[in-house]
Amino acid sequence: MSERTYDVVLYGASGFTGQQTVQYFADHAPDHLKWAIAGRNRQKLEAVRTKVGCETVDILVADGRDQVGTDAIATQTRIVLTTAGPFALYGQAMVDACVRSHTHYVDITGETAWVRSLIETYHEQAATQGTRIIPLCGFDSVPSDLGAYLMVRYLQQLGKSCKVVKAYFEAAGGFNGGTLASAYNLIDAGQWSQMGDPYLLNPPEVRPETAAEDLQWSQYDQDLGAWVAPFFMGPVNTRVVRRSSALYSQWQDPYGSQFTYQESLVFQGPLSGLKATVTTVGTGLLVAMMQQPWVRRSLLQPNFPQPGEGPSEQVMDEGWFRCQLLAIDEEGGQHRGLIYNPGDPGNRSTVKFLCESALALALDFERLPGGPQRGGVLTPATGLGDVLADRLRQAGTTIEVPI
Repeated sequence: MSERTYDVVLYGASGFTGQQTVQYFADHAPDHLKWAIAGRNRQKLEAVRTKVGCETVDILVADGRDQVGTDAIATQTRIVLTTAGPFALYGQAMVDACVRSHTHYVDITGETAWVRSLIETYHEQAATQGTRIIPLCGFDSVPSDLGAYLMVRYLQQLGKSCKVVKAYFEAAGGFNGGTLASAYNLIDAGQWSQMGDPYLLNPPEVRPETAAEDLQWSQYDQDLGAWVAPFFMGPVNTRVVRRSSALYSQWQDPYGSQFTYQESLVFQGPLSGLKATVTTVGTGLLVAMMQQPWVRRSLLQPNFPQPGEGPSEQVMDEGWFRCQLLAIDEEGGQHRGLIYNPGDPGNRSTVKFLCESALALALDFERLPGGPQRGGVLTPATGLGDVLADRLRQAGTTIEVPI
């Protein structure tokens, strides 16, 4: 590892999100860090390098589905950061190369069915050799996963066992075409139905007796005192939190024997109950429309961003998200926390979370949870934990546990 040419390679660097990772590294990576940008089109990569003003950064070229090319990248670097999705189409060769090359890996996928396949194929080998494969390092699912982890550990420091963590989201921002393309691919590949399994990402032997409690409809939440609705990222984030809980249980550091996790959108102010119900119905209709090819082609795709497109700079700068955290201990005591980040969640926050995840691997490896020997297909909480939380605080994200 110490003899490799680069510390981090940013793959997919010419895409909409990838260009933002290049800017983030140019602005925040320390001078001694050796990093390069990569993708399948040299001219586009050169244009990004010129636009960002980092002409001395090396360029590597490889198609994401070319095993020889991805091998050449993985063997030259300690860490691969990739934004090239849909990951079920373009991510497998890179993960395979990283596992065989003992190269650590982070991405921004929310494609849990694909992550399930990574667990089945690579987890044991990566765990044995101490290689950290950490998908899901964007807005899905860092706030949910880190938030639950931090609240549980806080209660344990008080000598209390955590029974449930609830996360309540509010957000403003936009979508980029890559996110939508990943959702379309999940449907086309017949993998959408797999997301209904509440323990999709759990090890087969760890399926708790306590039933998962995913929110299905709008309701008044007595604990928060507000109306809530199912969060559209809940089918991803809840599975990630449950995998973290399951892995920590296997490592004899459990969240709690009766631990459950739930998340929702929260609505405040006048007509909040109506807003929650309308949002629930609207989300259901949108999902139904996405699953009808002719509706998608005629109504959705022409009116939504295409791959490589996304919100304007103004929309991304003015966006934000807030995640209120509520942990309830086994005695019924309530403990509150907060995660807040300015900037569009799917772009500004995602880029920050992903880049700081890679920087945590590159600069703080010895302090990561589990020590240098931990490996496998991990989650942000199990692979990065408090180190990532500390880095995000230093990068301007509000993380208050507890309030």
